[in-house]
Amino acid sequence: MSFSNLNLAPEILRAVNELGYTTPTPIQNAAIPVVLAGGDLMAMAQTGTGKTAGFTLPVLHMLASMAPAHTGRPLALVLVPTRELALQVQESVNGYGKYLKLNSMSMIGGVNINPQIKQLRGKVDILIATPGRLLDHVTQKTLDLSQVKILVLDEADRMLDMGFVRDIKKILALLPKKRQNLLFSATFSDEIKALADGLLNKPAMVEVARRNTTAEMITHKVHPVDTDKKKGLLAHLIKEYNWHQVLVFTRTKHGANKLAEYLDKNGLPALAIHGNKSQANRVSTLAKFKDGSLQVLVATDIAARGLDIVDLPHVVNFELPNVPEDYVHRIGRTGRAGQTGDAVSLVSKDEKKLQIAIERLLKKKIDEEIITGFEPNPNAPSIAHTDTTNHRNKPRSTVAINRSNSTRNANSNRGGFKR
Repeated sequence: MSFSNLNLAPEILRAVNELGYTTPTPIQNAAIPVVLAGGDLMAMAQTGTGKTAGFTLPVLHMLASMAPAHTGRPLALVLVPTRELALQVQESVNGYGKYLKLNSMSMIGGVNINPQIKQLRGKVDILIATPGRLLDHVTQKTLDLSQVKILVLDEADRMLDMGFVRDIKKILALLPKKRQNLLFSATFSDEIKALADGLLNKPAMVEVARRNTTAEMITHKVHPVDTDKKKGLLAHLIKEYNWHQVLVFTRTKHGANKLAEYLDKNGLPALAIHGNKSQANRVSTLAKFKDGSLQVLVATDIAARGLDIVDLPHVVNFELPNVPEDYVHRIGRTGRAGQTGDAVSLVSKDEKKLQIAIERLLKKKIDEEIITGFEPNPNAPSIAHTDTTNHRNKPRSTVAINRSNSTRNANSNRGGFKR
């Protein structure tokens, strides 16, 4: 099957061909015909398999035929959990729709709202938005969603994890009841099923990989180590194996900052990226990492869904995530689109239960290797976790607080066939 067999507009096929893509991925092959037929869709696929193109291509095709007659208000709304993902989706829309007379914009927090207001006064066909900033515009009466024909929820599971469920419900109430709904997600849960049941109308179900799986080309490894030796071990691994592009995940923003400072002082160029960084800083840091001028990028889970780096070879869990599914999202930044990748986790004694939960999710044991000079002390005391990211296990008030913080600080990426 080639893209020419999917009945897409010639202008879209021309752009796809110029980007060097000829064969659709399984999720694209399955999803695109369903979207073109006008039905609702619930699509599940592991990260890095091309979900973004699975909806951007058919949405562009459909809007190209209806756009000339509309009033200038958005015809398609794509909701995403993070700023970076919004920018990447827009990059995809712009790339695949370069020969179409369609306009798109990203609507994210962390930047001045006035340029967005000005852009909304013109013609916007496709709006890619984070929930918090979109509701800011609704409050200021600068956005009219009454003409939306197609709604896409991208990375829906991440939006629920970040506590956006109430915002999503508010946004749904603003949309026309008659519309096409597309839900894309990397993982499947009871919460996602409940959201789909209330949103989708007799949807087609597309699932191209076993639920909550990781790419087969990724090599997983655990290095047992005491907590106070983790920084030294990470620096040792990067230097010993000559890793040139390394994405490292921490649980907290403060931890990301401290680790980046440590690595930089030890001769390894490193910067941190998280929700407290300005949008300009995040864009600049990510650009340096993508072009290879930055060796190590230290990130919190805000970046797990929003980073798309071609052929990223190494992802390191400096600390294991408290939610097993987040392990899938983190290491999904490597091993994308059939490429190989390494997922390395530095696991202390107190994280063993988290490792077991991840192995249970993956349905396999992760190989362990103790590095000489960094052997864990079997008598080392365990350190209780005070940080948690599992919103589903938090009291409702805590979720609400975190959701509002996410809206202010982390409203935010995706594009291309490797997404």
